[in-house]
Order: sequence, then structure tokens, then C-alpha cells
Amino acid sequence: MDNHTDTKVHHWHTLSADEAAKNLEANHKTGLTAAQVIERTALHGPNALREKRRRSPWRMLLDQFTEFMIMVLIVAAIISGFVGDVGDTIFIIVIVILNAAVGFVQEFRAERAMAALKRMSEASARVLRDGQVETINASELVPGDIVLLEAGNVVPADFRLVEAAQLRIDESALTGESVAVEKQVHPLSVVDAPLGDKTCLAYKGTIVTYGRGRGLVIATGMQSELGKIATLLSEGDDSKTPLQKRLAGFGKWISLAALTICVLVFVIGITRGEPLLLMFMTSVSLAVAAIPSALPAVVTISLALGAHKMVKQHALIQSLPAVETLGSVTFICSDKTGTLTQNKMHVTSLYANTELCTSWQDEKTSIESKSEPWLSLFHALALSNDAHLDSHKKTQGEPTEAAFLRAAQEAGFVKATLEKETPRLKELAFDSERKRMTTFHRKENDVIAYTKGSPEALVSQCTRMLTSSGEQAIDQAALLQQAETMAANGLRVLAFAYRHWDTLPDSEQPEKLERELVFLGFAGLIDPPRSEAKEAVSLCKSAGITPVMITGDHPATARAIACQLGILADSNGRVMTGTELANLDEKTFEAEVELVRVYARVDPAQKIKIVRALQDKGEIVAMTGDGVNDAPALKAADIGIAMGKGGTDVAREASRMVLLDDNFATIVNAVRYGRRLYDNIRKFVRYAVTTNSAEVLTIFLAPFLGLPIPLLPTHILWINLVTDGLPALALTAEPAERGVMRRPPRPPQESLFSHGMWQHMIWVGLLMAGLTLFAQAWAYHTGSSHWQTMAFTVLTLSQLAHVMAIRSEKESLFSIGVFSNKPLALAVVITFMLQMATIYVPAFNTIFKTEPLSMSELAICIVLSSVVFIAVEIEKMLTRQGWLYRIRSS
Repeated sequence: MDNHTDTKVHHWHTLSADEAAKNLEANHKTGLTAAQVIERTALHGPNALREKRRRSPWRMLLDQFTEFMIMVLIVAAIISGFVGDVGDTIFIIVIVILNAAVGFVQEFRAERAMAALKRMSEASARVLRDGQVETINASELVPGDIVLLEAGNVVPADFRLVEAAQLRIDESALTGESVAVEKQVHPLSVVDAPLGDKTCLAYKGTIVTYGRGRGLVIATGMQSELGKIATLLSEGDDSKTPLQKRLAGFGKWISLAALTICVLVFVIGITRGEPLLLMFMTSVSLAVAAIPSALPAVVTISLALGAHKMVKQHALIQSLPAVETLGSVTFICSDKTGTLTQNKMHVTSLYANTELCTSWQDEKTSIESKSEPWLSLFHALALSNDAHLDSHKKTQGEPTEAAFLRAAQEAGFVKATLEKETPRLKELAFDSERKRMTTFHRKENDVIAYTKGSPEALVSQCTRMLTSSGEQAIDQAALLQQAETMAANGLRVLAFAYRHWDTLPDSEQPEKLERELVFLGFAGLIDPPRSEAKEAVSLCKSAGITPVMITGDHPATARAIACQLGILADSNGRVMTGTELANLDEKTFEAEVELVRVYARVDPAQKIKIVRALQDKGEIVAMTGDGVNDAPALKAADIGIAMGKGGTDVAREASRMVLLDDNFATIVNAVRYGRRLYDNIRKFVRYAVTTNSAEVLTIFLAPFLGLPIPLLPTHILWINLVTDGLPALALTAEPAERGVMRRPPRPPQESLFSHGMWQHMIWVGLLMAGLTLFAQAWAYHTGSSHWQTMAFTVLTLSQLAHVMAIRSEKESLFSIGVFSNKPLALAVVITFMLQMATIYVPAFNTIFKTEPLSMSELAICIVLSSVVFIAVEIEKMLTRQGWLYRIRSS
């Protein structure tokens, strides 16, 4: 067995990084080769935990026949075939199979859509292969890979660490220990050390909370420590959305009512002397058609397919209830950088030596001739920086650091050259609490540390400032005023400082190392607002949604950008700082929270205070975030929204939606789509319940009017197939209602049947049944033998008239356009043609026991069916006038 295949026999924590790499035949300087990756993938399989087995397509298809009433119908049809009409039996079974096929296709599409969404949600990993850093799906990792780690990453496999810069990892998922573990790269001597004490190893599923590092993959998938306990982890059933739960409850209630009526129909029919088998078949067929067992499934399918389509709009939904909740959002709390702005940072101003420079590219010679402090400032820009140039000479890294790197390069300071002269020795990584970052570099015989951070956080730690005359006394107030002036012009301002050390300090504590600094200067960056963000903010306001901007930037910068976007009405608008927020108790803040539109210098940890205060006031909150510390707020928000481009793994896992383009306008588009989807689900339910109730009432009321059973079992099943099939499904393609973003958000506890929907379902169901029975009675009492065919036709066509009329809750069909939903228009035409075939095609006459209608009889059927359309249009007109029901304002 090759060494690299034997990943289980080594005590990896007792081996040095070089020994571990040797055992895995890996090179931690260049990574694996493409050939090695292919070989090891075949040997070890994907880096994934075994999941609960998904239903196969065959199982999905068979499940369509497992409903109790369907099975009863099939058994009854078979018995009927033995004692009566074999043709009826065959046709009933064919219709049941067609119904199952429709259900299967929709469910299969939804399953595929969810699988595609899950693949898109897979974690990624930055890996070193063939000497190049590339980003791959974490499932593609193999033993021997070298993976780069940074704060916010979820560790994608088990690692032997080969590099650790202040690396801390939260291993509570494995060990239960809530304090993050400080990691290091040295081997340990204790062979049987507990899991939590193996500080040179990192484990799959744990979270990097601070620092950065590199790891050599030693175990993947089920061979990882997490994989070993995977059998102890039970994967629960997929949670149902609130709408599904409400519909399931409604479905049970209406099913009991339908079954009761079906039993009554059976008893009344037998009492009247109708054939036993016919009444049994009629009752069971009616139960199959009337029981809305598919309603929760339709919601799942609609939400799943809707979520899949939202990916095209750059919104990746990770939780189906999120689609439903989107329509209820009242506050969108958004980060500024990259979401409301373009995240295309570039340095426009540099301040040093009491001078503001805006064009160093053209003044390279003069800047360099000034020597200090410009020389040290550009060194700090280039060296205290984790961005780098790739093989194509493009800057790679966090946008702010990339901008600093470009500015230094434009002035003639090349990072690669400077690093050879002053190599980095160690670093204090940036964190949101201290708002600073420091790097230590060897400079001739001593060490120089460069620190950058927010002006308030850094200037306060400076005791001197560097000028062209050397180090001088510092005027902190004047410097902070200069930063304020730059920020008021919409610039993001960062400060730079340095400190000399005789030797590299042993301490890792920022409070000891980032003090007694010498101030160098400020860098002002511009990050222009996105062109589409202003319109999106305006759309939010018209939709009754309050946009709130949250940023770590200076209050003056935040105010300038917020005014440009329309979040603040004027430059005097309220901006609450993180310090002010920290000083407010919960009750005082809740009194103000709905009035604040901009938060500046806010820590990620304070976001959760904002979320909870808004929720306590009854608001439905969407919150964006991208960092490790954003995760609690993302989880607490009604809709947590992570950044797809710059966000961390932790933020994405805590969120319910991922912005693939990090764009605020995408959130607003997602809200619009969520509202449209909810409206269309309402339309589907309105249509399905109304038509089902019409069928039940028609059969139930006929005996009380002295009429024979108006429909045969084949008629009932046919109506259920053709009208609940194509037309009903085409409703999900209905465009958004006019003014969908000019109405207030939907209260989350609002009933699906509000705004006159339950009244509509009752009176329209009764109207359809009444029109059907009127046609039957007229034909029956005038001696026509076509009474059953006419009843069959009126009920079918009235349902088509109904589906066209309810395309909008209040707009007339003629104002929205007959062909604005082409799939529905086509479905109605096809269903009409199929119904005509049942009347006029001889072969179908035999199957359905129908007779060709005269033109006058067909005209009567069409006129009676049109009454439904006219009545619903009148209802909508009264609704528009405000005379009927309480509608959502637009």
C-alpha cells in the first residue's frame, strides 16, 4: 500500500510538518500535482459525509399512488371491470396514471432544483496545486492537499497545520469547548493526547475565528474526526415552511368536510335507488378530486422552483421558508461596502506632513524627493498588506488592501521588491474590536512594525508624528479633524503609523505592541455607490420597506453615501455611532431604533442588538453580513443575507440567502420575486379549492333538486386532470401584480385566505355548481338526452373562465392583457380543445359516455360558463373601488 493511501495509521500530531508531508508524498511548498489529485480522488472518494439516501425517481413515482383514496379508487375500478364496464376501468386507471405523471414531473423538477441549489451552496476551499492557488469545492479535497485558511473559514477537512499566524479555531462542534483554541505548528510528544489538545491539527467542521494558516489535508469525508462520529448524527426531516404547515392543517379540515359530503352522496344515491357500484365509484372519484392533498406539495414545488429561478437574479436561497418570508420584510439592514457601493476601492487622497496629495502618479519624483514621511507611508501601504499581484499582474485580495497596493505601485513602490528588503516576520491580524492590523518586518539590524486602522483607533495610540523634519509632537485633535474633513467628502479614511523595535517582540498581545506609535499619514479611498442602488432604495420605500445602512466607516463618510443613495433625506439626518449604541440601554434604544437610518463605526457584534430591537418592535428584519462576527446577527434575523463574493463560510452557513453579486438591488429584486411567488401560490389555492368545491357541491346538491347524478366517475376524474393540471400549474408563471412593490409588506401571521379569498372560494364555488345544475335541469326537463354532457361541459368551461379571471386579485384581465401569461393562455386553449374532443370525437363519446351537442346547446354552455368570468370581474371592480373586502393598498 502506498504511503499516501494509509492516512489512518499515523499519529499526525507527533510528526513535524515535513514528516507529515513526506508520509503523504506531498510538497507543502507547491501542493499536489494534477495527476496525484486524480489518483487520490479515485482512491478516497469525495470529501463529504454520507447523507440520508434521497428518494429515487422510481420511489417518487410509486409514492404518487400510495395515497389512501387513490388506492381505493384503483381497487374499485378493478372490481367494476369484473362486474361491469371494462372500458371505464381502463380509462379510470389511465387518468390516475396521468395524474401521477403530472405530480411526479413536478416533484422531480423540484427535487432537481433543490439539489442544484445545494450544489451551489457547497463550501469552497483555497488550495495550492501545481504551485498555484486555486478555489475549488471543498468536496474535491484529497489527502495531501495544501489548503489556505483565514478567519471565517469552516475547516473543510482534517489538517496537519504547516503554517499558523495567530490562528485560533472554534472546536466546540467537536469538543464542546466554547473557547477558541490557539493553534501552532510544532509536533507534540504525547501520543494519546485528547482531541482538543492536538494544537497542531485542525478538524473538519470547526471554524477559524482569527488569524490565518495553511494546512496539509490528512483525512477527508468519513475518515475525518467529524466523519467518525457522523453515524451518531441524526439528520432530521426537512422542516416545513409556515405556509406548508398552515395549508396542511387547512387540507385536513377540508378533507374531513369533503369525505363527509362524499359519504352523504353515497348514502343519498343508494337511498334513491342508484346502482351500488356506480355510487361507490362516484363517491370515491369525488373524494380523490375534492381532497386537496396536493396543496402542501404544490407549495414545496412552487417554493423550490422559485428558489431555483431566483439564482438567475443572483439570489441563492438556502432555506425554503426564506422565499415565503421575503414578502413580509419591513426593514433591510445592509452593509455599505460592496452592497450599496461598488466595492471598487481606489485611493484618491493621501495626507502626510500636513499636506493633502491627490496626484502622486504624476509627482513620483517630487514625492520620492520629499523622502520622509512619504517614503515610510508608501512602505506601509505596500507592506502592511495581504493583497498581492497574480501571474497576470492583477491585484488579488480584499478590495481596500488591493487599493493600497495599487497606490503604492503607482508611486513606484513594488511590494515584491520591498518584501525582499524588509521581509515580514509576524503579524497581528485585523479584528473588528481594535480596528487595527500590524505587521512586523526585518529592517537591517532591527525590526519595524507598520500599523493601519481607523483614525480614531490608531491616532489615539500615537505619541509622535513623522514629518519632513523628523519625528515631532503630535496634535491628535487636529489629525482627527483632518480625517473628519476627508470623510465628509465620502472618503473611507484609514490611518498609518510605525514603531521601531530592537528585536522581534515575543508578546502576541495587541495592547502591548500597538502603543507608542509614530503617526505617518491618512489614506482616503472612494467607493462609489452602485448605480442601481439609489433606485433600489427608492423602490424599498415605495414598498413600505425601510432601508438601513450599517457600516464600520466614519460617520461623515456614512452620512455622505447615505444622502447620495436617498437613505437619508438630507445631510442633517441622524447617524448613530457604535459608541452611542453601546451607551444606550435596551429600552431606550428600542424607542429610537425605528427612526435610525444609518449606523456608523458599528461592530458586527452590535448588529444583533439592532436586529433584536427591531424584532421586539414587531418588524421583520433582513440583515446582511460577511464576517465571522456577523453570524449571530444573520442567524437572529428573519432573513440573514450573506455575501457570495466576499463573505466567509461561517456567514454563509448562518444565512438563509446568499447574494451571489453582493448587490443591494438583488435583495430588493428578491423581495419582489418573493411577493410575486406568494401571490401566485394564493392564486393556485384560490383556483384549486374553488373548483374542487364546485365539483363537490354539484354532486351533493343535485339530489335535493330532484336531479339525477350529474357527473360520472370518469367525468369527475377528467375535470380534475385537465383543469387542475395545465391551467393550475400555469398560474405559477403569472407575472407580478401591478404595484407589487407599492404596497406594504404582508404581516407574517396574515392568513393565506385573507383579503376576501375565503369568501370568493365559497360564492364562486356555489355559482359554478348552480350554473352546472341549471344547465342540467334545463336540458333534463326539456327532454334532451344531452343533460349530462351539458353539465360536464359547463363545469369544465366555467373552471377555465375562472382561471382567466383570477390572474390578478383586483386588476381586470383586459388591463393586464389576455396573453401576458402565455403558458396559461396556451393551457386554457389546449384544455378547451380536449373538452371539445370529449364531446365531438366518437371514440371519446364511448369512453366518457357523452353525446355531441348542437351548436345552440354548446352556445348555452359557453354563455353559462362566461357568467363566472363576468361575476369575478365585477367582484374585482368592486374591490378596486374599495366597496368589497379590505385590500392591500398600492
